Amino acid sequence: MPRSTDVVVVGAGVIGNSIAYELSARGYRVLVVDKEGGPGFGSTSASSAIIRFNYSTFDGMGMAWESAQCWKNWPEHLGNPGSTDLARFHECGMVFLDVDLAPRARTVRLFDKIGVAYELWDSTTLGERVPGIDVGSYFPPKPVDSDAFYADAATSLGAVFTPQAGFVDDPRLAAANLGAAAASAGARFAFRTRVVGIDQQVSGRWVVHLDNGDTVEAPIVVNAAGPWSGALNAMAGVGSDFTVEVRPLRQEVHHVSAPEGYNQDARLGPMIADLDLGTYMRPERGGGLLIGGTEPECDPLEWIDDPDSANPSRTAARFQAQVTRAARRLPRLSVPFQPRGIAGVYDASSDWTPIYDRTDRAGFYIAMGTSGNQFKNAPVVGRMLATLIDKVEAGHDHDVDPVVYTGAHTGVKIDLGSFSRRREFNTESTGTVLG
Repeated sequence: MPRSTDVVVVGAGVIGNSIAYELSARGYRVLVVDKEGGPGFGSTSASSAIIRFNYSTFDGMGMAWESAQCWKNWPEHLGNPGSTDLARFHECGMVFLDVDLAPRARTVRLFDKIGVAYELWDSTTLGERVPGIDVGSYFPPKPVDSDAFYADAATSLGAVFTPQAGFVDDPRLAAANLGAAAASAGARFAFRTRVVGIDQQVSGRWVVHLDNGDTVEAPIVVNAAGPWSGALNAMAGVGSDFTVEVRPLRQEVHHVSAPEGYNQDARLGPMIADLDLGTYMRPERGGGLLIGGTEPECDPLEWIDDPDSANPSRTAARFQAQVTRAARRLPRLSVPFQPRGIAGVYDASSDWTPIYDRTDRAGFYIAMGTSGNQFKNAPVVGRMLATLIDKVEAGHDHDVDPVVYTGAHTGVKIDLGSFSRRREFNTESTGTVLG
């Protein structure tokens, strides 16, 4: 364990490891601390790893579009390590069903500005392109044990299809890939190690106290602790000027067999974002289907104070609710009696937009409030935070003049002020994990 370093990154998930990689590549001495036994063992391991572009803001969408190019060129992004044990991106496309909560016109306007390819489908096209789908509109989502849930549809839905969307097949492996790239660039890792205190000296340097009795000094600390990020902020005495609330939220993702006809001609079926019923679906190689929820108002949210106390097992009630909603959309889908899936904890912000920022205490930076939807953006988050740290440490006032990051692949300019801890509430957010 080094006694001092340039940067301590707390959290070895996909976000923390991406930040560590980019900082190490720029010459910083980096120590990554994580309480788990390896990279990506926390929230990252419970991610559906969906790579999509539908966001409510230009900067959110621009970041997703830039990140997709990194996933498509993953070995290059990692510096061409020569390893064959790399996460893989699978391009299957995403069908985003029409719903007033996320207006088609707003989404398409942003797609046009950024350059995202898309197709506009009416209900007839939707039925033809996704065999077996029910194109009925049932909004708003309703409890699955209510008579209202089974009422006939009054109208039908169209959709916006983005053919270049997809998913990463192993989110934990993706985090490990970034960790290996960071280590190759000089980063060091301390696993099974908890941060138990953080103090700032008069000199401005931070002292990070670890549960093994060691301390590490550094001028820079990056909080990428996922659902534990709020507790870490409290240790460091930051957060009093936040306008955005962040809380741990327990969630479940379930696994079933894909319905007959969903995969066509050895091709994976598309991902489906269904705010109309309150669910999303993602194919899995081998004939599986992952199903998650979009926090419909009819379902109580499971906020928790201590992420370590969260039930790590899927529950029958949540399984039945989410899979039954998916079966309403895909009537050929069977709802198994025995639940299968995983549970995890989101670091959810009040407007479902992340916070990538400095804080009111010099040298303390945050990558938090990732809300279960930022796995896709991890490659660019690392580059954005490294750019932010470079400029702020050189004297730039990011609070007054927000740093702008230009995507290396797309040329899209991303205003980091959109992810400020002191931003105005994003009123155009869907209020769901879809952002």
